[in-house]
Amino acid sequence: MACVLATAFLVPVAAQAADEVNPDPWAGFNRPVFKFNDTVDTYTLKPLAQGYQKITPQFVQDGVHNFFQNIGDVTNLANDIFQAKPRAAGIDTARLIFNTTFGLLGVIDVGTKMGLQRNDEDFGQTLGYWGVSSGPYLVLPFFGPSTVRDAFAKYPDTYTAPYRYVNDVPVRNTAFGINLLDTRANLLSSEKLINGDRYTFVRNAFLQNREFKVKDGQVKDDF
Repeated sequence: MACVLATAFLVPVAAQAADEVNPDPWAGFNRPVFKFNDTVDTYTLKPLAQGYQKITPQFVQDGVHNFFQNIGDVTNLANDIFQAKPRAAGIDTARLIFNTTFGLLGVIDVGTKMGLQRNDEDFGQTLGYWGVSSGPYLVLPFFGPSTVRDAFAKYPDTYTAPYRYVNDVPVRNTAFGINLLDTRANLLSSEKLINGDRYTFVRNAFLQNREFKVKDGQVKDDF
């Protein structure tokens, strides 16, 4: 599914892990789940994303992407506060205000044009920020790569997402589906970066990306 690749291409990734501790003690469980997710993606979400990208004008795709990014800024803001980051909270508050009003509910990303760079926070990062260990790597059915910490942290983040508060089931499901489709479509061009064993590449990319995010980019350079 989209989440299998969603975090795999955001930071430079080493081809081989240099971990002193086994990063994947549950590989016997994770690999079959990864294969299941990849198969589902190959025959459902990926073709839909390719069709969406092919027939939808770029300005419409940009508007849809911006709209859901604006909604996601609520989660960013909440976790800025949980992590006691006043500057980041101020930036994400300003982004929400300007994008929701002048940006027509976020369809136009005026915040970025004003120099307000979007933060990317979630409750898993908040737990990591306060010293909670990630635990073993874990691949979740449909949700993709995670860790024990991040898997449990997904639930609190649902309280800052809009879907919980939409009572109309068709509207809620449609919004969720479009968001998922947008996410997958934005990853199509990144797949060419995968080399070697697909499972290992995605695992290493995910773990390095999560460390990068939790430490706000303050990670040791292995090169």
